[in-house]
Amino acid sequence: MRRLVRENSLALAALVLFALALAGQIATGFAESNNDREDHGEDPISLASYMTSGHFTEAIFENWESEFLQMGAFVLLTVALRQKGSPESKPLDGKQPEDAEPSPRRSNVPWPVRRGGVVLKIYENSLGLALIGFFLFSFALHAVGGASVYNDDQQNHGGGEPVTALGYIGTSRFWFESFQNWQSEFMSVGALVVLSIFLRQKGSPESKPVDHSHDETGSE
Repeated sequence: MRRLVRENSLALAALVLFALALAGQIATGFAESNNDREDHGEDPISLASYMTSGHFTEAIFENWESEFLQMGAFVLLTVALRQKGSPESKPLDGKQPEDAEPSPRRSNVPWPVRRGGVVLKIYENSLGLALIGFFLFSFALHAVGGASVYNDDQQNHGGGEPVTALGYIGTSRFWFESFQNWQSEFMSVGALVVLSIFLRQKGSPESKPVDHSHDETGSE
């Protein structure tokens, strides 16, 4: 058990923090939703009903959408683009281990490498495909939840035609919700890339060694 925790401590810590933050969001979102219903003279809803509501769905997937877009874009951009001095970039010149063609002769290779062909081609790009897939899934559920909230707002403020999820994507409100998250995600990526040129965090693989020069590019 101790070995399992040690070998997976980073993922476990992230999972625990995620669970705590999600619980906090559910509790405060539930209270906020019922406060809003009370302001409009409506009866409060149960926690189970809240967790299937548009308010909850939109709040969750609006943020997940931006996170997966950020990570997917960063993974794909770092394939070809460079930043001198940043450990988040590959070195400016030369081939790196991640650029090498996969060899089925290596020990303990993943089975797609042994299989080859289309399976290998998909596996070679599976990280980027998975992140973009999660982005598109979250994007769609953001639209579904947002349309529900939008229609409730229209009803509570004197009418207006209800919209479908596809129709909601065509509103300025949907894109305002998206862009306000997207810009912050890309800003944080840019900040990490640039700040890591000059600043250090001893012990972190996201930082260069403390005694390496500002011009040194890459994590090694």
